Amino acid sequence: MARPFAPWRGFAAMPQQVRRLAVVIVLLVAAYFTARHFLVPRTFGEKGHYRAAAVDSIAVLPIHYAGREACAMCHPAEVAKKAGSFHRGVSCEACHGPEAAHTTDPIGHKPTAPRDRAFCVRCHAYDPARPTGFPQIDPVLHNPVRNCFTCHNPHDPTPPRPPETCAACHGEIARTKAVSPHAQLACTECHTADPRHAQAPRQFLPSKPASREFCGRCHASDAPPPAHLPDARPPKVDLATHGPRYVCWQCHYPHYPEAR
Repeated sequence: MARPFAPWRGFAAMPQQVRRLAVVIVLLVAAYFTARHFLVPRTFGEKGHYRAAAVDSIAVLPIHYAGREACAMCHPAEVAKKAGSFHRGVSCEACHGPEAAHTTDPIGHKPTAPRDRAFCVRCHAYDPARPTGFPQIDPVLHNPVRNCFTCHNPHDPTPPRPPETCAACHGEIARTKAVSPHAQLACTECHTADPRHAQAPRQFLPSKPASREFCGRCHASDAPPPAHLPDARPPKVDLATHGPRYVCWQCHYPHYPEAR
């Protein structure tokens, strides 16, 4: 007489660790389908990887922002000027606030026009986390009693004159170098910058030393004292044996070299 089909007998004959793993897998699969049934919105996936009903929910929300095209209809000169300036990537409403109400009632609802220095420094106060070349100032030292718009047109904020020192934009580096062994070195000793760098810093990047021999002019074992600092005694190394695989600044931070 044939034995009745009893799959649990084969399950019971499995090694204990396999049975436990199988139970876990079954529970996970059950939890997945339960969550999918009760937690996933019913309209999810009908129009894409999102809840289709969200489109209707968003459509009934009040509109606050008008968009650049609406600004250009009535203010073509300002929009055209901004389009060719450093602020070309900044939305009009980033500075003037949401202006949908202004488009429907231009007289009754006037856009805000920032006049306070505190507004501009939200982007332009010095922050070492910002990308190299981003225009930054120290608000305490940079024309402290004048509003920004007295020198900079917000729609075309090109500086009235280029910064005279590197520290104007590279304040963190300047403060670091000022207390380092390289404090007496001018930036142009190691960097060559196109004059246009002051106006378009990220388009005209300054050069930086690309060979060990550059630093060896002062730090090679047979290098003479620096001509501009005849009393200096810089650390000396044998370029042939001291880290020959690397350019010096890969190990030593030039603006504060720790070696003495």
